[in-house]
This record gives sequence, structure tokens and C-alpha cells, in this order.
Amino acid sequence: MQFMLILNETSDDFARRNDPTQANDYWGGWTAFINAMAQAGVVVKGDGLHAPHTATTLRVRDGKRVVEDGPFADTKEQLAGYFIIEVPDLDDALDWAAKAPSALTASVEVRPVLPPMPTPGQ
Repeated sequence: MQFMLILNETSDDFARRNDPTQANDYWGGWTAFINAMAQAGVVVKGDGLHAPHTATTLRVRDGKRVVEDGPFADTKEQLAGYFIIEVPDLDDALDWAAKAPSALTASVEVRPVLPPMPTPGQ
């Protein structure tokens, strides 16, 4: 069964990525987590994201596009990246989520992935 681990981080976490005094520890934690998942053969796909200030949010209101710089909400946690993992069940997905560095400072949302949609006409 596939699950998405939605990795959230705090603004301090995002700042640690580029701080010369903290970047090695930050990236070292993520490298260890990613390597553990790769060795276990559970990773299907994953990507990290640039910091929230690089986001552009689009809404359509009354048929018109409304474009704003930045994330869609002012929150204490922001989306930092994700992994799609393939594991037997939710308990295993939660075990992997608990190992993510962002679980210690922010959160990891775990959601089942929908199966592929059938091709029209089949």
C-alpha cells in the first residue's frame, strides 16, 4: 500500500538548511533518514521543496486569477517536501514518519495514496 509522508518544517528548520553552523546537522539527519528508507526499499518517490517564501499561490475567483507571492497560509509549519512510500500498512507508514527529522520539530502528515484512475473508455 502506498502512503504519502507530507513533511512540514518550522521557519527555524528552513533557516538551518543554509546556516553554515547548522546545515551539516540538518542535512545529515535527512540523509540518514532517506538512506534508511532506500535500504529498506520503501521509497517510491520523494522531493524536497524550496523555502515557503519562494511559493506563488493561485486562486480563481469570479473567473479571474488571483496570484499572490508566498504560501497560502501564515502558519507555524510549512510544507518542506514529501515521500511516497510503499509499505504493508498504516502502522509501518507511521513508523517511517516517526523517523523523519521534521517529526521532532514540526510534523509529518501520513495519507494513503489513491489508486490510479481508470483510463476513460476502458
